[in-house]
Amino acid sequence: MHNMKKNILKIASVLGITGVVLNSCGPKENTPLVWFPDMYFPVAYDPLQKAEDAYSKHDNEIPAFVAQNGATALTPVDGTVPRNIEHIVEVNSSKILTPDEYNAGYDASKSITVSPLDPKNREKDLARGKVLYERTCGACHGAAGDGQGSIVVSGAYSGVPNYKDREITLGSVHYVLVNGRNAMGSYAGQLQPGDRWRVAMYVMDAFKGGMAPAPTAVAQDSVATK
Repeated sequence: MHNMKKNILKIASVLGITGVVLNSCGPKENTPLVWFPDMYFPVAYDPLQKAEDAYSKHDNEIPAFVAQNGATALTPVDGTVPRNIEHIVEVNSSKILTPDEYNAGYDASKSITVSPLDPKNREKDLARGKVLYERTCGACHGAAGDGQGSIVVSGAYSGVPNYKDREITLGSVHYVLVNGRNAMGSYAGQLQPGDRWRVAMYVMDAFKGGMAPAPTAVAQDSVATK
Protein backbone atom coordinates (compact mmCIF):
# COMPACT_ATOMS: atom_id res chain seq x y z
CA MET A 1 0.00 0.00 0.00
CA HIS A 2 2.83 2.37 0.89
CA ASN A 3 4.64 1.62 -2.37
CA MET A 4 1.45 2.26 -4.33
CA LYS A 5 1.11 5.74 -2.82
CA LYS A 6 4.73 6.53 -3.70
CA ASN A 7 4.17 5.40 -7.29
CA ILE A 8 1.03 7.53 -7.56
CA LEU A 9 2.94 10.59 -6.30
CA LYS A 10 5.73 9.97 -8.80
CA ILE A 11 3.28 9.63 -11.68
CA ALA A 12 1.43 12.78 -10.60
CA SER A 13 4.71 14.72 -10.37
CA VAL A 14 5.81 13.62 -13.84
CA LEU A 15 2.43 14.50 -15.33
CA GLY A 16 2.48 17.89 -13.60
CA ILE A 17 5.95 18.78 -14.87
CA THR A 18 5.03 17.57 -18.37
CA GLY A 19 1.93 19.76 -18.33
CA VAL A 20 3.91 22.85 -17.34
CA VAL A 21 6.49 22.25 -20.08
CA LEU A 22 3.86 21.67 -22.75
CA ASN A 23 1.90 24.74 -21.67
CA SER A 24 4.99 26.96 -21.84
CA CYS A 25 5.53 25.82 -25.42
CA GLY A 26 1.87 26.22 -26.30
CA PRO A 27 0.31 28.08 -29.24
CA LYS A 28 1.17 31.76 -29.79
CA GLU A 29 -2.44 32.85 -29.41
CA ASN A 30 -2.19 31.85 -25.74
CA THR A 31 1.16 33.40 -24.85
CA PRO A 32 2.09 33.52 -21.16
CA LEU A 33 2.84 36.71 -19.23
CA VAL A 34 6.40 37.99 -19.42
CA TRP A 35 7.52 40.07 -16.46
CA PHE A 36 10.91 41.10 -17.85
CA PRO A 37 10.44 41.46 -21.63
CA ASP A 38 13.92 42.96 -22.10
CA MET A 39 15.35 39.53 -21.29
CA TYR A 40 13.40 37.89 -24.10
CA PHE A 41 12.92 40.48 -26.80
CA PRO A 42 15.31 43.02 -28.36
CA VAL A 43 14.93 46.69 -27.45
CA ALA A 44 15.75 49.42 -29.97
CA TYR A 45 18.37 52.03 -29.19
CA ASP A 46 15.81 54.55 -30.39
CA PRO A 47 12.67 53.73 -28.36
CA LEU A 48 10.46 55.28 -31.04
CA GLN A 49 11.59 52.73 -33.61
CA LYS A 50 11.10 49.00 -33.94
CA ALA A 51 13.87 46.90 -32.44
CA GLU A 52 15.87 44.77 -34.85
CA ASP A 53 17.68 41.67 -33.62
CA ALA A 54 20.57 40.66 -35.84
CA TYR A 55 20.60 37.13 -34.41
CA SER A 56 16.91 36.31 -34.54
CA LYS A 57 13.78 37.01 -36.55
CA HIS A 58 11.67 36.75 -33.43
CA ASP A 59 9.69 39.99 -33.06
CA ASN A 60 8.65 41.51 -29.79
CA GLU A 61 5.22 40.05 -29.01
CA ILE A 62 4.33 42.14 -25.96
CA PRO A 63 0.87 43.56 -26.85
CA ALA A 64 1.73 47.10 -25.71
CA PHE A 65 4.72 47.17 -28.07
CA VAL A 66 2.92 45.45 -30.94
CA ALA A 67 0.22 48.14 -30.76
CA GLN A 68 2.91 50.74 -31.45
CA ASN A 69 4.40 48.93 -34.44
CA GLY A 70 7.19 47.52 -32.31
CA ALA A 71 8.29 50.79 -30.69
CA THR A 72 9.36 50.20 -27.09
CA ALA A 73 8.60 53.72 -25.82
CA LEU A 74 5.26 53.61 -24.05
CA THR A 75 2.93 56.56 -23.53
CA PRO A 76 2.31 57.60 -19.89
CA VAL A 77 -0.62 55.90 -18.19
CA ASP A 78 -3.77 57.87 -17.43
CA GLY A 79 -3.34 60.02 -14.34
CA THR A 80 0.41 60.45 -14.73
CA VAL A 81 1.58 63.82 -13.37
CA PRO A 82 3.77 65.59 -15.95
CA ARG A 83 7.17 66.77 -14.71
CA ASN A 84 7.03 69.95 -16.78
CA ILE A 85 3.66 71.13 -15.51
CA GLU A 86 4.18 74.69 -16.79
CA HIS A 87 4.64 73.38 -20.35
CA ILE A 88 7.72 75.55 -20.81
CA VAL A 89 9.76 74.36 -23.76
CA GLU A 90 13.38 75.48 -23.73
CA VAL A 91 15.08 75.50 -27.10
CA ASN A 92 18.43 73.67 -27.25
CA SER A 93 18.77 73.64 -23.45
CA SER A 94 20.99 70.54 -23.68
CA LYS A 95 23.07 71.63 -26.67
CA ILE A 96 26.83 71.86 -26.17
CA LEU A 97 27.79 75.44 -27.04
CA THR A 98 31.02 76.74 -28.47
CA PRO A 99 32.61 79.68 -26.58
CA ASP A 100 31.30 82.13 -29.18
CA GLU A 101 27.80 80.66 -29.03
CA TYR A 102 27.83 80.71 -25.25
CA ASN A 103 28.98 84.34 -25.02
CA ALA A 104 26.46 85.46 -27.63
CA GLY A 105 23.67 83.68 -25.78
CA TYR A 106 24.73 85.15 -22.45
CA ASP A 107 24.80 88.68 -23.84
CA ALA A 108 21.38 88.20 -25.41
CA SER A 109 19.95 86.79 -22.17
CA LYS A 110 20.63 90.06 -20.34
CA SER A 111 17.78 91.70 -22.23
CA ILE A 112 15.29 89.26 -20.69
CA THR A 113 13.69 90.68 -17.58
CA VAL A 114 10.41 88.75 -17.45
CA SER A 115 9.85 85.03 -16.99
CA PRO A 116 7.38 82.92 -18.98
CA LEU A 117 5.63 81.89 -15.74
CA ASP A 118 2.14 83.11 -14.92
CA PRO A 119 2.52 86.48 -13.12
CA LYS A 120 -0.54 85.65 -11.00
CA ASN A 121 1.59 83.09 -9.16
CA ARG A 122 4.47 85.46 -8.47
CA GLU A 123 4.40 85.16 -4.67
CA LYS A 124 4.19 81.37 -4.77
CA ASP A 125 6.95 81.24 -7.38
CA LEU A 126 9.22 83.42 -5.24
CA ALA A 127 8.54 81.28 -2.18
CA ARG A 128 9.44 78.11 -4.07
CA GLY A 129 12.42 79.85 -5.64
CA LYS A 130 13.72 80.67 -2.16
CA VAL A 131 13.46 77.03 -1.06
CA LEU A 132 15.19 75.81 -4.21
CA TYR A 133 17.91 78.45 -3.95
CA GLU A 134 18.71 77.54 -0.35
CA ARG A 135 18.72 73.85 -1.20
CA THR A 136 20.61 74.00 -4.50
CA CYS A 137 22.64 77.22 -4.57
CA GLY A 138 23.14 78.37 -0.99
CA ALA A 139 26.10 76.11 -0.21
CA CYS A 140 28.24 78.16 -2.59
CA HIS A 141 26.44 81.48 -3.12
CA GLY A 142 25.39 81.87 0.51
CA ALA A 143 22.01 82.57 2.07
CA ALA A 144 22.62 86.30 1.57
CA GLY A 145 23.85 85.92 -2.01
CA ASP A 146 27.27 87.22 -0.97
CA GLY A 147 29.26 84.23 -2.23
CA GLN A 148 29.98 83.08 1.32
CA GLY A 149 28.20 79.76 1.47
CA SER A 150 29.26 76.97 3.81
CA ILE A 151 31.54 75.39 1.20
CA VAL A 152 33.33 78.70 0.60
CA VAL A 153 33.62 79.50 4.32
CA SER A 154 35.14 76.07 4.94
CA GLY A 155 37.95 76.91 2.53
CA ALA A 156 37.12 74.04 0.20
CA TYR A 157 36.12 76.40 -2.61
CA SER A 158 36.62 80.05 -3.49
CA GLY A 159 35.91 82.64 -6.14
CA VAL A 160 32.10 82.73 -5.83
CA PRO A 161 30.99 86.30 -6.60
CA ASN A 162 28.66 88.51 -4.61
CA TYR A 163 25.45 89.09 -6.56
CA LYS A 164 25.50 92.76 -5.58
CA ASP A 165 28.76 93.20 -7.47
CA ARG A 166 27.45 91.64 -10.67
CA GLU A 167 25.50 93.15 -13.55
CA ILE A 168 22.87 90.48 -13.93
CA THR A 169 19.27 90.25 -15.05
CA LEU A 170 16.57 87.64 -14.69
CA GLY A 171 17.52 86.26 -18.09
CA SER A 172 21.25 86.04 -17.42
CA VAL A 173 20.72 84.24 -14.10
CA HIS A 174 18.44 81.77 -15.85
CA TYR A 175 20.96 81.37 -18.67
CA VAL A 176 23.73 80.46 -16.23
CA LEU A 177 21.46 77.97 -14.45
CA VAL A 178 20.88 76.24 -17.78
CA ASN A 179 24.37 76.51 -19.29
CA GLY A 180 26.72 77.12 -16.36
CA ARG A 181 29.43 79.79 -16.22
CA ASN A 182 33.13 79.65 -15.40
CA ALA A 183 33.60 77.03 -12.65
CA MET A 184 29.85 76.62 -12.13
CA GLY A 185 28.28 73.79 -14.07
CA SER A 186 24.79 73.59 -15.54
CA TYR A 187 21.89 72.90 -13.21
CA ALA A 188 19.49 71.98 -16.00
CA GLY A 189 19.61 68.38 -14.80
CA GLN A 190 18.76 69.32 -11.20
CA LEU A 191 16.01 71.88 -11.77
CA GLN A 192 12.87 71.64 -13.87
CA PRO A 193 12.33 74.35 -16.53
CA GLY A 194 9.83 76.30 -14.43
CA ASP A 195 11.95 75.99 -11.29
CA ARG A 196 14.98 77.51 -13.04
CA TRP A 197 12.93 80.64 -13.61
CA ARG A 198 11.75 80.59 -9.99
CA VAL A 199 15.31 80.49 -8.70
CA ALA A 200 16.28 83.33 -11.06
CA MET A 201 13.27 85.33 -9.87
CA TYR A 202 14.27 84.82 -6.25
CA VAL A 203 17.88 85.87 -6.89
CA MET A 204 16.76 89.10 -8.51
CA ASP A 205 14.11 89.80 -5.89
CA ALA A 206 16.26 89.01 -2.84
CA PHE A 207 19.69 90.26 -3.89
CA LYS A 208 19.19 92.82 -6.65
CA GLY A 209 16.28 94.86 -5.34
CA GLY A 210 13.63 93.22 -7.48
CA MET A 211 13.24 92.57 -11.17
CA ALA A 212 13.16 95.32 -13.76
CA PRO A 213 9.83 96.19 -15.42
CA ALA A 214 8.74 93.78 -18.11
CA PRO A 215 10.32 94.73 -21.47
CA THR A 216 8.74 94.52 -24.87
CA ALA A 217 11.10 91.70 -25.87
CA VAL A 218 10.05 88.11 -25.23
CA ALA A 219 12.42 85.51 -23.78
CA GLN A 220 14.32 84.08 -26.74
CA ASP A 221 15.52 80.81 -25.24
CA SER A 222 12.23 79.82 -23.65
CA VAL A 223 8.71 79.54 -24.99
CA ALA A 224 5.67 79.24 -22.77
CA THR A 225 2.85 77.32 -24.38
CA LYS A 226 0.45 77.79 -21.52
